[in-house]
Amino acid sequence: MSKKALRDALQQGIYTVINPVVRLLIKLGFTPNAVTTTGLILNIGVAAVFIVGGETSNRGELEYIGWAGALVLFAGLFDMLDGQVARLGNMGSTFGAMYDSVLDRYSEMIMFMGICYYLIAHHYLLSSLFAFIALIGSMMVSYTRARAEGLGVECKGGLMQRPERIVLIGVSAIACGITYSFIGADYKVYVPGIPFHVFETMSIFTLPLTVMAVMTNITAYNRLMDAKKAMQQKEMVTH
Repeated sequence: MSKKALRDALQQGIYTVINPVVRLLIKLGFTPNAVTTTGLILNIGVAAVFIVGGETSNRGELEYIGWAGALVLFAGLFDMLDGQVARLGNMGSTFGAMYDSVLDRYSEMIMFMGICYYLIAHHYLLSSLFAFIALIGSMMVSYTRARAEGLGVECKGGLMQRPERIVLIGVSAIACGITYSFIGADYKVYVPGIPFHVFETMSIFTLPLTVMAVMTNITAYNRLMDAKKAMQQKEMVTH
């Protein structure tokens, strides 16, 4: 099975699960834009949890990360719900699609703002840098697609699209919070010959952010190259 076919099959499976919730939202009078706005509000809540954790907890107290991760996944659910509400409720519109895209970007930037604040407040300075690079990559993954499609070229694919980013951040944050409750924050792994630890409890959250920093920018670059090839082929056809 190809990557696209697997992704489509997984997406259809998710829709089968969430469609009853979608129908309930439609009955309650929710519009797609209202669902999108709810997702933004929840992501503001994610940033608030990280900021409060940065201000009120000490370095190594990771329970706020776990709670923020759970809220990340819950907020991410609304990214899927708004499109389904539009489709099943026959409420799709061109402005609604644009509104969804714009608020998704705000949601992601606000979430990363909270993550960076937490990491800087607790002096995980290198990790905060990777989190910021991950934010840059995330925005460029979306921008390269939008810009290419604005020029008439389809530009999709890649390993770090928005659903993957949300799941990676949410699951790693929850795993970090749960692991902390069992082994604490002082767990460290040392390698002989290296004067500093190579792993600690916090790494369960920060290592995936580092992977995301790399993979999002690779995805953006690959999309740029794919768009270049498609544009060159169009120009050859037209000439």
